[in-house]
Amino acid sequence: MTTISTDKPAAHSSRYVIADKPPGGLRAALASREALLALLLLLVLCANGMLLPHFLDPYNLADSTFNFSEKALIALPMALLIICREIDISVSGILALSSVAMGLAHANGMPPEALLPIAIATGMLCGCLNGILVTQFGLPSIVVTIGTVSLFRGLASVVLGDQAFTGYPQTMAEWGQGYFFDFIPREFIVLLVCAALFAGVLHATSWGRRIYAIGNNPVAARFSGIHVERYRLMLFMLTGAMAGLAGYLLTGRIGSTRPNIAIGWELEIITMVILGGVSIAGGAGTIAGVLLAVLTLGTVTYGLQMANIPGIYMTIVIGVLLLATIALPRLLRGAGAKSYFSLWREKKKPR
Repeated sequence: MTTISTDKPAAHSSRYVIADKPPGGLRAALASREALLALLLLLVLCANGMLLPHFLDPYNLADSTFNFSEKALIALPMALLIICREIDISVSGILALSSVAMGLAHANGMPPEALLPIAIATGMLCGCLNGILVTQFGLPSIVVTIGTVSLFRGLASVVLGDQAFTGYPQTMAEWGQGYFFDFIPREFIVLLVCAALFAGVLHATSWGRRIYAIGNNPVAARFSGIHVERYRLMLFMLTGAMAGLAGYLLTGRIGSTRPNIAIGWELEIITMVILGGVSIAGGAGTIAGVLLAVLTLGTVTYGLQMANIPGIYMTIVIGVLLLATIALPRLLRGAGAKSYFSLWREKKKPR
């Protein structure tokens, strides 16, 4: 007579239950770039607060945002561009040329209200040139923008020579150096508003979903009816426009236009974007991650400045942070996968 066993597994075989559970806890949290950056930001704040007496002073922290707000404004559209598998190395040259255009306009009697539109329009034209060369002529964006950064900065240097534009209207200084409620820098509020707008567009609209689709597979996106080249052109123009806005704020903050304005910014901006979790291969990334990376880098730089650490050491620290935040989530995901594979093999062993 055949009998059916109803015996249940022994209570001590708890490893089977563990193997069936999804990964969680600290490892899963750290595998997220946003969570990792938030933890890193908290650690930096705590460490600097203990080591530097006046680091956590609210007014000092507020003033530290002047060091990164203009760069972060350019990092927002750069994130969208990299998600689309493109890149713009020319942003610092666009900023310089936009500042020169404002200086020329101001020197020729243009009213103060016209300077911001002139800066943004100049940036859009530069971005349009980049976009046309990439989308219409099929040239690699990294090659195009390496060339145009020299073109734009060269034009700015030719116009300025060894001179500088100064004497800008007070309105520019109020936006570049001023505060809301005598506490929060206006530049930082502009950054937060722009970050909210970019996050809304990227994560809550069909336009944002199409950007991700282009980054994941541009050929499939094209066959699904998305105008890939049109989106790429618009993103290049948007990046140029934001560089023009950053040029307006930076020029107002320092009160002058010089040939070396914002030199080298393009690498710092790209570092912010990659550190924030935007994949250089395209198709992945969030605005929240970019903003957390901006705040983390800004806090680290501010702490090193307060400690009178030379600039070369700042570069080393930022490089280590970039490598760590890129490698750690992958190592944790790999360790998790290995652990669960080992549990599966153990479960399959005959007893």
